[in-house]
Amino acid sequence: MQQDIHVAIIGGGPSGLFMYKRLIEKNIAGLKISIFESRKQLGAGMPYSYEGATAEHLTNVSDHEIPALVTTIEEYVQSLSEATLRTYGIDVDDFNRYKVVPRLLFGRYLSEQFRLLKRQADAKGIETQVYLASQVSDIIDLKSQSQVKIIVGSTETHIVDKVIICTGHKWPTRHEGNVEHYFESPYPPSKLALKTDHAVGIRGASLTAIDAIRTLARHNGSFDYLETGELSYQIDPGSEHFKLRMHTRSGLLPAIRFHQEEPFLANNLLITEEELLLNRMENEGFVSLDFLFERNFKAQFKEKDPDFYAMVEKLSLEDFVEVVLSLREQKDAFEVFRQEHVQALKSIKRRESIYWKEVLSALSFTLNYPAKYMSAEDMIRLKKVLMPLISIVIAFVPQGSGRELLALYDAGRLEVVNVGNESRVEPASDRGADYFYTDEQGIERKVHYKTFVDCVGQRPLDFADFPFKSLVDNGNISPAYLRFRSVEHAKEELLAGNDHMFVAPDGAIFLQVPGVKIDDSFQLVDQSGRSSQRLFMMAVPYIGGYNPDYSGLDFCAATSEIIAGRIAEGG
Repeated sequence: MQQDIHVAIIGGGPSGLFMYKRLIEKNIAGLKISIFESRKQLGAGMPYSYEGATAEHLTNVSDHEIPALVTTIEEYVQSLSEATLRTYGIDVDDFNRYKVVPRLLFGRYLSEQFRLLKRQADAKGIETQVYLASQVSDIIDLKSQSQVKIIVGSTETHIVDKVIICTGHKWPTRHEGNVEHYFESPYPPSKLALKTDHAVGIRGASLTAIDAIRTLARHNGSFDYLETGELSYQIDPGSEHFKLRMHTRSGLLPAIRFHQEEPFLANNLLITEEELLLNRMENEGFVSLDFLFERNFKAQFKEKDPDFYAMVEKLSLEDFVEVVLSLREQKDAFEVFRQEHVQALKSIKRRESIYWKEVLSALSFTLNYPAKYMSAEDMIRLKKVLMPLISIVIAFVPQGSGRELLALYDAGRLEVVNVGNESRVEPASDRGADYFYTDEQGIERKVHYKTFVDCVGQRPLDFADFPFKSLVDNGNISPAYLRFRSVEHAKEELLAGNDHMFVAPDGAIFLQVPGVKIDDSFQLVDQSGRSSQRLFMMAVPYIGGYNPDYSGLDFCAATSEIIAGRIAEGG
């Protein structure tokens, strides 16, 4: 007879929500679930609460594109009062499942999904305990008891059978708070409610950067629609010298959100274990990045878009990236942005996908599972070559955000600076930061910004940043690393200044990548190489080394299914 099983979910944001859903669906006998959330609201997490958004921030996915929960966003919107709809600027008669919504409203929707899931759990006899405003300070693996101790705050303890860490985004601060107007992330956005009569430095051109821009713009001017239907930006008195400068490695802006015909295309591209094993057998135990590019990108066009396939058939990964980026680099960044905005609007209006971008997005998602089997060389190629293109092409800037960026540019209040790959930022001693870079003419620059916001997005965090120290001290977790296939390549990296390398006793050379080591079921791997039967890791900042595209609701849905399946099997 199977014994009762008590599972703790550490974090009640979007990843915790999907984890809760998957556990309920598995019909595990004797299941009890405890959810520990540091905030006072379930579901929203950081991105969809006031910690990550204010009224001006939008989701970059629609109801059509998110994995199924209990009800749809469209159904949820239909249930809202007129006063709530007005608060979020929603016209219920003009709303459909292809629309994006304000992030704060989406957070309320996710909270409602938690409530509906709790009702399902109750109906199935699954006991759920929710602990809000409960910060988990440590986790202790009780090996002799085959259980886990959770410590909340300084004294409160809970004993459970399994722990799934779903703590979500984390933005470490090293200088923020000690240097005035130096911000290491734009979150919470309330801290950017600043009137600044000077240029503001923005590092990055990601959705994170756009969040900062939308907030800062509103506190120094206003957006208004002209009779022509175009959006314009008017500066406020006292902010005449306000300007936003985005600094990017390529001088390029991200692409605009388009209609996705097959939002779950990535699920159809997942490679079977047999395919992976065969490829590893042919490649000295490694999964080849070139194989993944051929199989999950190029091959998808043979039948659906033979003209595009003819263009890319003989291109290597490097050649393809160079071709795509060079086409964008030949034009002004805002010219490309404006053209893509028009193209994306047509895509959404006609509900026609831009298929090659959709497949590239799917490729990015499907790289996660096999990435831990790549050689160190291929992981370096992935990060240096492919991910910069992916970060531009599949950023999926919402149309509303795109219109505002163009309005700011047309008003002379927004520009993009190409800083290349070797730039650096140093916090100033008193206020803001100094940006050091070599410009496109080869001239070394140092620019001081009285206000500076680092907006490169969620960085994967290092092993040293892991928050639950007992798991570190007791050897329950280990750093993530990949082996170099070639000693010569390893030497080249070492000579190039890569200090994240080490040599094993057998002479093999490894690259340490960010975060902790996990297995295929997202179980933590201890220092002896054994997978834990009690500890699962779903917190994206700590698994970035093995999961290069580690964010988004699709990732939450797919990862939670794997973990819940493993627990249901008794693992």
